[in-house]
Amino acid sequence: MKKVLIVHTNIQRYAGTNDATGLWLGESAEFIDELNQQNIEVDFVSPLGGFVPLDPRSMKYIDKDIMKIYLEKSFVQDGLINTKKPSEINPSNYHAIYFTGGHGVMWDFTDNKEIQEIALAIYENNGYILSVCHGIAGLLNIKDREGNFLISGKRITGFTKTEELLAGKMRTVPFFNQKAAEERKALFQKKRFYKEFAVKDGRMITGQNPFSVRAVAKLYLEEL
Repeated sequence: MKKVLIVHTNIQRYAGTNDATGLWLGESAEFIDELNQQNIEVDFVSPLGGFVPLDPRSMKYIDKDIMKIYLEKSFVQDGLINTKKPSEINPSNYHAIYFTGGHGVMWDFTDNKEIQEIALAIYENNGYILSVCHGIAGLLNIKDREGNFLISGKRITGFTKTEELLAGKMRTVPFFNQKAAEERKALFQKKRFYKEFAVKDGRMITGQNPFSVRAVAKLYLEEL
């Protein structure tokens, strides 16, 4: 069984501010917990490689399952301290790529062509592209070999404008996920704020918010 490649952010603060952001811990840990139950291995990559900061607000939502992953030496070492650089990744080793969230990804996922190429290669090899919450940023600018946006015509979801309002980040984020997705002709789906919701369209599976991680993972595992 091939591995799953998990993408983390390197961004430590909201642009133009001193407010800390980073990886939303549960969006990685809960996904890994689901895969662990099926003995599926993971690797970690980030746009710059190396250190991955944690969004401090995500630490308020730790439960025993998230803590279990957080206490694993391999997660800390490979997923937070020494993530791989995109240049170190061979897409043929992976059956899926999973874009985690945390607001930081809006600044370093969206235009990272190296990771976009990795995702496209995995997808073209009958693999899956997965995301949750702000991780949708990693999907927005992936284009196929004809130059079309890969999300065009596909049902996807991500963190909504209402959820940004409730998070107090309306004036901080560089774009709104639904608007950006619809500008690329995606069919953006959503449900009530902060409720579990995941969408599968072919080999693309996306989740709306931090409460949708396990739903994304389970939809992917059903495919296996």
